[in-house]
Amino acid sequence: MSAFVAVFAVLAMRGAPTSSAVALVGMEDTVFVLFGCTLFAAALFVYVFYQPGEVDAGEEKTRHMYLQERKDATYENLRDLNFEYKAGKLSEQDYSVQRASLEDEAAAILAEMESIEKARALVRHGTRRAGVRTNGGRA
Repeated sequence: MSAFVAVFAVLAMRGAPTSSAVALVGMEDTVFVLFGCTLFAAALFVYVFYQPGEVDAGEEKTRHMYLQERKDATYENLRDLNFEYKAGKLSEQDYSVQRASLEDEAAAILAEMESIEKARALVRHGTRRAGVRTNGGRA
């Protein structure tokens, strides 16, 4: 930056700019632009490829938790559908088609949740049975 100030000082002392002074100012601008582009490219490179050490991913969802969220959303959609029908925004035919679709979806979700709960119960029950030893573990 001091070279830039020196060029202006020379220009001020001489009066009218000479071609060499104009060339020096033009080169200073080019160097400044190239420096800015290089700095921007380096910052962009770091931003894109930087890998933080530890990322908090939050709670890991199980299939059962996912299904619980879907069930809640489906029930909420059914409530909204009933409200819109009672408000007169839906025809009888649209209401019945959408309600049947949402009820089928809720039934499928509940069936899958029940099968997961049964499987968990079997695993717990089977683990307890396998872990039970008679005669203190002797044959």
